[in-house]
Amino acid sequence: MAIIGNPKYAARIERHLAKYETKRSAVMPLLYIAQEEYGWVNSEGIGEVAQLLNLDPTQVKSIAGFYTMYSEKPKGKYWLQVCTDLPCALQGADVFHAWLKDELGVAEGGTTDDGLFTVEHVMCLAACDKAPMLQCNFRYVEELDQNKMRQLLAKWRSEANGRG
Repeated sequence: MAIIGNPKYAARIERHLAKYETKRSAVMPLLYIAQEEYGWVNSEGIGEVAQLLNLDPTQVKSIAGFYTMYSEKPKGKYWLQVCTDLPCALQGADVFHAWLKDELGVAEGGTTDDGLFTVEHVMCLAACDKAPMLQCNFRYVEELDQNKMRQLLAKWRSEANGRG
């Protein structure tokens, strides 16, 4: 696996590099690509981004470590971030979050044994009127309840197993 030389990412990388006056400015979108490839921002991905941008890997790592949207440890294929900020909690998000962890058999920040799902709580995804809600791999899923979530989990399991 690699992002450099990978035809899957070549056009996206070039588009990001062309978008900015200085290469350094492309660090964040390139970190997203590295995270997509590896499932997290690991040392290999940091090294590749640094190489693409002519930066020291320490500079890239400092950016990845500052922003919460980059994971510095492995996550499941589906990274489920449940908003539990006060407005969402008042609409049942805390109860939903606890239920989801129980349903999947994981602790906070834990990943299922099959490596498919990581569950975390986050503060404020700015969709208070749609709570309980979560983002799965940075895509919002809103107005959740247990039945809807079970259907989504089944769909994602099916997709992961090549049947979806």
